[in-house]
Amino acid sequence: MVGHSNSPPLNLWSVFGIASLATFLVSIDSTILYAAFSNIAASFSQASPSSISWVMNAYTIVYATTLIPAGGMADRFGRKKVFMVGVALFTWASFLCGLAPNIYLLITARIIQAVGAAMIGPAALSLILEAFPQAKRAQVISAWGAVGALAAALGPASGTLIVDSLGWEWTFFINVPIGIYCVLRGRKTLSESSNSKTHVRFDAVGMALIILSIGLMTTSIIGVGSISLSWLQRLFIFLASGGVILIFAVWCKTANNPLVDLALFKNRTYLFVNLASFLFSVAFATMFFSFFFFMTNIWHFSLPLAGLAITPGPLMVIPVAILSGKIASKIGHRKLLMYGCLVFAAGACWYLNVPGITPNYWVDWLPGQILTGIAIGMVMPSLSAAAVHDLPKKDYAIGSSINQAIRQIGTVVGVAITISVLVHPHLEIAYFNKLYLIQIGLAFMAAILVTQVDTAPRKLQS
Repeated sequence: MVGHSNSPPLNLWSVFGIASLATFLVSIDSTILYAAFSNIAASFSQASPSSISWVMNAYTIVYATTLIPAGGMADRFGRKKVFMVGVALFTWASFLCGLAPNIYLLITARIIQAVGAAMIGPAALSLILEAFPQAKRAQVISAWGAVGALAAALGPASGTLIVDSLGWEWTFFINVPIGIYCVLRGRKTLSESSNSKTHVRFDAVGMALIILSIGLMTTSIIGVGSISLSWLQRLFIFLASGGVILIFAVWCKTANNPLVDLALFKNRTYLFVNLASFLFSVAFATMFFSFFFFMTNIWHFSLPLAGLAITPGPLMVIPVAILSGKIASKIGHRKLLMYGCLVFAAGACWYLNVPGITPNYWVDWLPGQILTGIAIGMVMPSLSAAAVHDLPKKDYAIGSSINQAIRQIGTVVGVAITISVLVHPHLEIAYFNKLYLIQIGLAFMAAILVTQVDTAPRKLQS
């Protein structure tokens, strides 16, 4: 059932290193794009804000929907094989993105890049889970989360520096040499494993329904700032999005090989972790994306200075994520998730009440960065770990890929909300306050949901 290794790994942490480097590449690409958004918009001045938003959202939607069949492909045909193909495709598409002469070809290249990224994610996590014993998984998944946090930390500073000095095209070109290294190193470092009984969930109808639903939802949200759509039209589009989701649910319940195995959601922890993942991802995306708008439009920081100003928060995530993994292995994830969501809400309250139009970074901004950084370090890795905690080994890739897909869909919604609120000729603090209130509400709802998570060691439950 599980394939034999073609070339045994050098050691467990070598597997972790190469899988994490490729994942780091995908993660940092997303955070860099937040920084490059305004410059891309300026390069394609004839494109509307809605069109520019699809540079990120088309990628994220395709990434989210492709994650699930990619997870099944990794389990069925070989985690190493799918991982290597994904890295190669992501690297090639990154090169095409940098060369794109217009917004439509850039969006097309981003879609190809998303397919490669989707192949990397679940395959990389499966390679790590396969390599490490059960007792170390909470710790190693937290280290995995710390890699994503490091990407988030380096993304703003490195991205803004690259954009300011070389142009936004180099935010894509920089992926090429790292991707080539991952391919060459991965051939020697990784060993193959598969599960011949895994069913690949390549569900074209399900994927089309999800893409249509999220596309309609983001159109209705971004349309809030558009004079071409009336409120009635936007409401109709939003309701149509919900209707398509219901059709998708019915399809998954009746189809022979649906995109999403609804049986996984019979696990109470898995259900509530995924609901909380969606809400928290919306809140996180609105927070992180809005930072660039605030720094450059309210405090009028240069782009590189704005990137540096945003860095302390993500840097806080790294040690907190590692510590959280050690705590979770002893007491489970529930308390970490609850308190993390509440700390995030506290950070949003800080931004709502303290920063003014006069720059005062160390007193007015940095404490909020520390609060939100601690919160994300407690929540994001814990959501990933809790999602797969009770799943059987055969469902690691599909279970984690569904969770990642839900988080990506939350990111799409968060980006759409941020653009709808902040894309204005003259920004004022009042616009940002709307986002902070949204973040507080979402964080509280997520905190309520995670009270149902149960991943405590059995000896603590007895």
